[in-house]
Amino acid sequence: MRISVPYFGRELELEVPEGNLLAVAEPNEARGGAVSPGELIRAAVTSPLDAPPLPEFLRSSERLLVIVNDGTRPTPSSTILDSMGDELEAAGARFLVATGAHRAPTEDEYRRILGASYDRFRNRIEAHNARDRASLVDLGHTRNGTPILLNRAILEADRIVITGSVEPHYFAGYTGGRKAFLPGVAGIETIEANHRLALDPRARALALDDNPVSQDMDDALALLPARVFSIMTVLDKDQGIAGCFAGDIRSSFREAVRKANSIFAVRLPSAADIVVSIARNPMDIDLYQSQKAIDNGALALADGGVLILVASCREGVGDKAYMELLGSSSGPADALERIQAGYRLGYHKAAKIAQVAARASIRAISELPEATLRKAFIAKRDSLQLAFDEALAEKGSRARVLVLLDGTVTVPLID
Repeated sequence: MRISVPYFGRELELEVPEGNLLAVAEPNEARGGAVSPGELIRAAVTSPLDAPPLPEFLRSSERLLVIVNDGTRPTPSSTILDSMGDELEAAGARFLVATGAHRAPTEDEYRRILGASYDRFRNRIEAHNARDRASLVDLGHTRNGTPILLNRAILEADRIVITGSVEPHYFAGYTGGRKAFLPGVAGIETIEANHRLALDPRARALALDDNPVSQDMDDALALLPARVFSIMTVLDKDQGIAGCFAGDIRSSFREAVRKANSIFAVRLPSAADIVVSIARNPMDIDLYQSQKAIDNGALALADGGVLILVASCREGVGDKAYMELLGSSSGPADALERIQAGYRLGYHKAAKIAQVAARASIRAISELPEATLRKAFIAKRDSLQLAFDEALAEKGSRARVLVLLDGTVTVPLID
């Protein structure tokens, strides 16, 4: 079977024998009608889950805070705000951008995030700064011992509206919902302690109840004094709005998770011996982002298998801390031991790569230099077809092959 694989603005051709092909998988088509995004959002906020309609929620507010994601998330914040801008303005809303540990947005990024609402509310917008200790309030600890330091604006508000998008996340289980607060508006000490829990094998895509990273986020929610109205979108594989769920933060998140599963979780009859996992634009921007395609691909990879990453990584490796750790380690086991002994923010990325490299062979079609990839225990290959043929020769004529056409967001489930 001939498969077209997107790579760096062009298509690569991959020939896989029909008898070996387990599946060519990508997110499922979203089922929906001809309702516009604005209509979806209005319907969700006027008939919310376990909460009064948004106008009623806002009516008695004196200190309304709206939390929106920064530009690293695909949340259609501008579309959401366009649907309710008049009500938010009438309620005197102030805005807090949930940057997590990222920098504040630039002027251009603000305009991309907020669209027309940026000029309307620009004097009421503040970006969270996780490293500004004076702007944080200590609310205690989670069951896992993580200190909960959140932006002071959270405590000063009497009503909070959060916007977000829900999709599988490789160690938090899912994005959206409670992530608006942790890591969204948390202090760097909180974020680092929470992300350290990503080293736990229970911290994985689709996992919530037994996931220590997710438990931290739930515990932070229980400490919030203000009432929260949540507006969660679920996007399809083309970044269109496939669903919107609003109201109580837990109820809306739960329904959004169900919708996200119907799109991004793909069932397979068995594990594969060879997985080709593609990081599509824009997630192929660097290895830090493309790693999600490794992690998702590994969920369907048999021990001792071969994972072929297809990702241009056109802007390099991203955050350098994890690469320095990997590059100074003698092998995956050494890297994992060093991470456990002295965790720093970003090392969870190194751990996830090392965990896969410890049980499988990782190869890559990438613009990254061979020496750079070698530091991350990844072997560079110049041709996708030759890389696949090499893997098939190693694993044998009966090897099962999986191709993930959108590996950063497709989560395989083995029946």
